[in-house]
Amino acid sequence: MFGLFKKTSELDKLQKEYEKLMADWHKLSTTNRSESDKKYAEAQKIIEQIEILKQK
Repeated sequence: MFGLFKKTSELDKLQKEYEKLMADWHKLSTTNRSESDKKYAEAQKIIEQIEILKQK
């Protein structure tokens, strides 16, 4: 109940987006290789941003 109005940090947002992209990548990996590769590339950009935020 108390977490209702808690703002999510930038790191949390990036981690959720990364998890979503990786799930999409996994689903697409069996059907559409080029789209799968695009999702993986997007996920790698997100993980780089996460690493930068963790260093600060």
